[in-house]
Amino acid sequence: MNKQHQVVLSLGSNQGNRLENIKHCIASIHREIGTIIKVSRLFETPAWGFESEPFYNCAVVVHTHKDAHQVLEEVLLLEEALGRIRSDVEGYQARIIDIDVISFDEEIIASEKLKVPHPEMQNRLFVLVPMRDLNLDWRHPILQKYLHELLLLSEDKSNIKVIQSLENPITKIPLNNFNYIAIEGNIGAGKTTLANKLAEDFNAKMVLERFADNPFLPKFYEDQSRYAFPLEMSFLADRYQQISDDLAQFDLFKDFVVADYHIFKSLIFAKVTLAEDEFRLYKTMFDIIYKEMPKPDLYIYLYQNTERLLQNIKLRGRSYEQEIPAEYLEKINSGYLDYIKSQKDLNVLIIDVSDKDFVENQVDYAFILDEIQNKLQS
Repeated sequence: MNKQHQVVLSLGSNQGNRLENIKHCIASIHREIGTIIKVSRLFETPAWGFESEPFYNCAVVVHTHKDAHQVLEEVLLLEEALGRIRSDVEGYQARIIDIDVISFDEEIIASEKLKVPHPEMQNRLFVLVPMRDLNLDWRHPILQKYLHELLLLSEDKSNIKVIQSLENPITKIPLNNFNYIAIEGNIGAGKTTLANKLAEDFNAKMVLERFADNPFLPKFYEDQSRYAFPLEMSFLADRYQQISDDLAQFDLFKDFVVADYHIFKSLIFAKVTLAEDEFRLYKTMFDIIYKEMPKPDLYIYLYQNTERLLQNIKLRGRSYEQEIPAEYLEKINSGYLDYIKSQKDLNVLIIDVSDKDFVENQVDYAFILDEIQNKLQS
């Protein structure tokens, strides 16, 4: 899965209740456009280029899979929804809300509708000062200068004062209180996608299952009875080794670990794929290993109905998965749900994502974040 883009937006308001306008804008961006990772302090700045009331300004960092033009389109729609009225009068005007796309990663974009980095950013303290407040390791891709250098060179000498700190929506979900979070689900449920997004958004160390390196997997889908036992044994050994190593290696620069599997999935899949005598032998080995494994502080199970799972499997296009029958997926789902019911000491959150697309639709990802937040609060 591709890494998310890092977008910097500049927000401003000089009409009505400026503080509430900015707060409402931040909440709306986070819920509708992309995940807000950082929020600068709020600054008051004089109107730039025209006579009017002073502005409240801030800057935010947004993570998104959308392209730059899609972000711009959604920003313009949000401005309109928040009450901005554009007129045909030339020049700058007072506005209830203003959202500018300042940067998109370190890309240079020069289209008819969008230019990034914003061509005037280096000349405007109301952009540079809040953006510097975000503490980004960002260099202007055209001018080849960092933010502190742009500030030193700027000819704008406007008087800017700090008003207050602003709440970052993502800090309402204190995932860094945990050491280890496991995200589980059936084949095609989206567990790896969600693990990637949470790791990027919450500064976590990511542990992804190494299924692509397993030589038995394609053979298993061709001849299950012959290759089921070596496949499940190799998965068990690899999962044990990977989780043991990754959880033991502390990362100074990450806040916690998020994995796209929990080792108990080995027993769930083995029960479905193995013959009875093979499963008894397998379970003996599993029980020995499982006692030594750390248990996740939070176990998130993504449920998707079978029809949606089959659609996702087809879309991702792995040739060896295309003939997976619906009956097999239903058995796996039942195995997971039976396991969850039997675990009295496991902190479990089940989220039904059958009608969600949390990559394309920020509202759907915000729904998942809300579910996690509600779980933590309860």
